Amino acid sequence: MSAIGAERFDLTGKVAIVTGSTKGIGRAAVEGLAEHGASVVVSSRKQDLCDQVAKEIEATTGAEVFARACHVGDWDAIPGFISDVRDRFGRIDVLVNNAGINPDRVGVSDMTLEFWRKVFSVNLEGPLRLSQTVAPIMRAQGGGSIVNIGTMAAYSGGNTICAYGASKAALVNLTKSMAMEWADWKVRVNVLSPGPFMSEMVEGAGEKAPGFKALIAGGTFLKRIADPSEIVGPVVYLASDASSFVTGDDISVSGGMQK
Repeated sequence: MSAIGAERFDLTGKVAIVTGSTKGIGRAAVEGLAEHGASVVVSSRKQDLCDQVAKEIEATTGAEVFARACHVGDWDAIPGFISDVRDRFGRIDVLVNNAGINPDRVGVSDMTLEFWRKVFSVNLEGPLRLSQTVAPIMRAQGGGSIVNIGTMAAYSGGNTICAYGASKAALVNLTKSMAMEWADWKVRVNVLSPGPFMSEMVEGAGEKAPGFKALIAGGTFLKRIADPSEIVGPVVYLASDASSFVTGDDISVSGGMQK
């Protein structure tokens, strides 16, 4: 890569928030952003876990890391969280809306309003509130990048993941609306749609249902489940100037799964 090309992926001087970043692809993403020069915010619901992960990332990358718990399903808690980040760093350049839940495998027939709202509060309302709170800060400093983490489940029905898939499908649509509304602010908004990535949820499902891992791996062209580290490249691309002409887009990270 040329020096000019490498510089476009450099995040030195940038500040990046990744929600749900104490495990899985969120942990990989926040560490990857730190490795590319960003100061990063580690966030999940539990402060002690945020503190632990922040220390580990600080030790391995040398980056400045701020640990701040926030439950993204709590609408009223989000402005205080963003205010604390801005007070700490003075700016916010990147927001990765990664936090998401699919707590139980509930079908349409058994869906309750309480369960539906719980999933949507985290998977859709959280990214909305975080983004609308961060976007004016980005506007004032000359721009920024918001990356929403979706899922390939947004493009196909599932009899036990209907709330999860529906919330992420709505997030794809919301992403395009954000990108259109904030283009004049130089705030780019995109969505990454992962396929099967190794996680605690996948491990647990594999233990309960032999053959589950092979089944989901078989749905990809590459016939495997991704390692969380494989999300880093796409996240850094969208966070950096390398994607300066990319907004309102939906990029699959799925080993070839079809939408």
